Amino acid sequence: MLEKDILSIHDALVRGEVTSEELVREAIKRSHEVEESCNAFVTILDDQKGGEVTDNLLSGIPYGLKDNYSTKGILSTGSSNTLKDYVPFFSATSVLNLKRAGAVLVNKTAMDEFGMGGTGTTCHTGVVTNPWDHTRMTAGSSAGSAAAVASGVYPYATGSDTGDSIRKPAAYCGIVGYKPTYGMISRYGLFAFASSLDHCGVLTRSVRDAAIVADEMKGIDPNDMTSWDSSYMHLKEACDKDLGKKKVCYIKEICDITRYPNATEELKSHLDNFMKTIDKFKELGYQVDEVSINEKLLVAVPSVYVIISCAEATSNMSNLTGIVFGPRGEGENYIEMMKDHRTKGFSSLIKRRFVIGSYVLQKENQERYFRNAQRVRRLIVDEYKKLFQTYDAVVLPVGSGPAKKLEGSTDILDDSTQILEEHLQIGNFGGFPSITIPDGFVNQLPVGVNITCNCYEDELMFSIASKLEGTMNYKGQIAKEVCHD
Repeated sequence: MLEKDILSIHDALVRGEVTSEELVREAIKRSHEVEESCNAFVTILDDQKGGEVTDNLLSGIPYGLKDNYSTKGILSTGSSNTLKDYVPFFSATSVLNLKRAGAVLVNKTAMDEFGMGGTGTTCHTGVVTNPWDHTRMTAGSSAGSAAAVASGVYPYATGSDTGDSIRKPAAYCGIVGYKPTYGMISRYGLFAFASSLDHCGVLTRSVRDAAIVADEMKGIDPNDMTSWDSSYMHLKEACDKDLGKKKVCYIKEICDITRYPNATEELKSHLDNFMKTIDKFKELGYQVDEVSINEKLLVAVPSVYVIISCAEATSNMSNLTGIVFGPRGEGENYIEMMKDHRTKGFSSLIKRRFVIGSYVLQKENQERYFRNAQRVRRLIVDEYKKLFQTYDAVVLPVGSGPAKKLEGSTDILDDSTQILEEHLQIGNFGGFPSITIPDGFVNQLPVGVNITCNCYEDELMFSIASKLEGTMNYKGQIAKEVCHD
């Protein structure tokens, strides 16, 4: 039953064909199985009971929560040893919204430490593996959520997205990943990484399910001054409407295979797959144009992201000293204790990012690095805003192919494909709504296509994504492990 979509599960609950208790028991059982195969969870709530079934579509249905969402009385670690024993005294606003809807939390999913990674390999509980091929990564940071949903543990899980942390894992795992317009879903209770880039969102196996969950998570929140009133938006209803002028574009500098002279066979197949998807848009009656953007701006995206995100992270996480949160460090005074706590508690990746953040925020470096990064961010966002004056959406491939091999993986960018790998960060720069959906297979592994619209055009985006999904056969798919020599 848990392999089905939310509407089907809700209908079965209402008809009495299954109980919430049975679904929860099954989700917990599957959680342990997926933990054995994928290492996808920090906490499994073995004693969780079923919930009341009401008219709300999420009522009585189990789900998973990324471990950087605060949950009252439940371990919330951010997948970091610095918070390995942290139990919050309050829950995130979006978690409370799901609870009011009747959703039943069954586990907290593993993630790259504090969301600062794109591989799923820096969780304090170990590496999360891809359910399609355990020799490959899920991407990150919402690694556990993606693996769990793709494995059929439940129909949806929450994620957070600061650069592509919902959308790329979704592509690698053959599911849907949705990052809404900035502020649609309150960030109160989400562990802050980079506050101007962080978005709460959701991973599902269909576009409609993403709309159903986001409809319940969203809403203005007095505890988050960046949130806004989206009560006029009805994302689920938008899936059945034709809201666009049917004009989309893709960017030549990202999609042109001739720009990748050392392209692998996987990359060639991926871009070929993407052009077939472009043909599907044309079959749906969309005008599709190839457009150009200043390549210097596109090349700058990763650097801008690193500078701004590291600077904000350094500031946001300065409170992780071991004095208020987490295990105390050793030392003869508080300075030595904090140094010991942060040195032993953080992974090398986190420490590297804190060093970068501290460096670019130093008075003598701010203008050259941090302020310039902010200026380039604005130039990049303005380029996209110009596109949205003409087009309903920008459509692009996700990454340079299917999930990368775990062996030999690094967090260092490959210069030859960095534009392909990092362009989703533009959605965070501008706070644009952005959704990734399955786009087929390369080497028997799933790949994804991304749709990004202008701010506050989430309904339009769901309308477009739902129609494209209807032309494909990948909705609701469950991961089937592929063996490769």
